[in-house]
Amino acid sequence: METTTSADGTTIAFEQVGDGPAVVILGGAFSVASDGAGLASALADAGFRAITVDRRGRGSSGDKRGSSPDDEAADVAAVIDAVGGEAIALGHSSGAVLALYAASRGVPIRALFLSEPPFRFGVDEPDPRLTDRLQRLVDDGKSDEAVVTFQLEGVGLPKDMVEGIRQSEQFAALVPLAQSTVYDARLTAQVSTPPAEMLSVEQPVTILRGEQTFPILVTAADRLAEAMDGAELVIVPESVMHRPDPEATARVVRDRV
Repeated sequence: METTTSADGTTIAFEQVGDGPAVVILGGAFSVASDGAGLASALADAGFRAITVDRRGRGSSGDKRGSSPDDEAADVAAVIDAVGGEAIALGHSSGAVLALYAASRGVPIRALFLSEPPFRFGVDEPDPRLTDRLQRLVDDGKSDEAVVTFQLEGVGLPKDMVEGIRQSEQFAALVPLAQSTVYDARLTAQVSTPPAEMLSVEQPVTILRGEQTFPILVTAADRLAEAMDGAELVIVPESVMHRPDPEATARVVRDRV
């Protein structure tokens, strides 16, 4: 992996594959750069240079206690600067929220593809103290509890599903990412209802969602498309239950750039 340095000195790791226009892939909660490998490969096959990123507090990237959404936006800017100074942003879940936030902060993004961003628009908002509670759990050495708490309250997964994840082999890989739940919770709480500067970005915006996904994400995508003048809503049947299909998603990008 390659690295770059964000504005606050934090090291951000990324990986590139393919040739062509740059597409920076920003994953959602608990994701690391390698989780975007399938999507990156599909984009490379479609004629793009795909860049997968370890967001701060994840994988090979560094961290800074108390990181803010502005710090994460600066991370995106640093990666884009390192790969040529301008890029398309393809964000999934909280990564889609980050992509739109970064664009509103002036990060040189050419076009936005937002896959199932979890905006709540004031409906069923999590406990406003969730971010602080997650940080206390991490600080107290209870990273496993932070992961579970975020899944239950931040994401809204059913208890039986969360318990199943906790008993699975994959849970051990989630625990080291507990600090990143603080940043996801902070970002999504701060712009749960996207402010005017996010709704009025100048870049072309394509909003993607599956037909079969969580109802809250259907509502979020549809409401965001209605709130943004000129945004296009694309329903991707191949993407199921909050998992973007690589080939279908790459086709959406290719057909609009």
